[in-house]
Amino acid sequence: MKRKITSEIIKNEKISDGIFSMWIRTDLHSEVKPGQFVGLYPANASTLLPRPISICESDNIQGAIRLVYRVVGKGTAEFSGMKPSDKVDVLGVLGNGYDLSTANNRKNITLMAGGIGIPPMLQLAKELSLSGHKTSIVVGYRNNETFLSEELSEYGKVFIATDYGSVGYKGNVIDALDAYKLSPDIIYACGPMPMLRGIKAYSTAHNVPAYISLEERMACGVGACLGCVCKTVNKDHHSHVNNARICTDGPVFNAAEVDI
Repeated sequence: MKRKITSEIIKNEKISDGIFSMWIRTDLHSEVKPGQFVGLYPANASTLLPRPISICESDNIQGAIRLVYRVVGKGTAEFSGMKPSDKVDVLGVLGNGYDLSTANNRKNITLMAGGIGIPPMLQLAKELSLSGHKTSIVVGYRNNETFLSEELSEYGKVFIATDYGSVGYKGNVIDALDAYKLSPDIIYACGPMPMLRGIKAYSTAHNVPAYISLEERMACGVGACLGCVCKTVNKDHHSHVNNARICTDGPVFNAAEVDI
């Protein structure tokens, strides 16, 4: 059930160039599934709408969630300046995440992510590991600022690709599959649209199911404004058009079901 809760910041720190990690104490922690997100409200009244930020981790012991976000505008710039004990309004939990049951009976589970699509992979990798699954985690970065890679390595074997080869394989995460001799039998992914299109093409060519989280600009985050619609292969049962709302029907979709 979606709720707007005034919550307390526990920790907020810069972990890479333009990338911040924020821990928030909130009752929403127990409701989180990997791949879901929250809406974070700036205090500035001129930035009325919440900013959608994927959930990186949830911690039931300290009763908190972790958001790892990139500063891209006024709202996220405001968040980056917040301090422990500051209050922030949180709307959540939002969206549909990854269905872990799809990993059952799979031997070569591969997580693929790039850029700010990397944070939600941490909770997913953690829960897959706790369920007894072994995973390969292929992550793409622009340079040698490989944020979260060490934390991801606690839950699976990490393979890194960078644009210029400063760390790991020189190239993108899809080419890195061949470079590292990985043969997925299921893929979970999040990242920029060109990467997701490549993963969809790989999924089709190799007959490998892929579940992808679509990054999209959102307004309301609850499906009312239709500002984050994506094309689908099949028609929606209710609207009878080939559309889906990323914020409510997603953000995670079976790659075979979306037209990207």
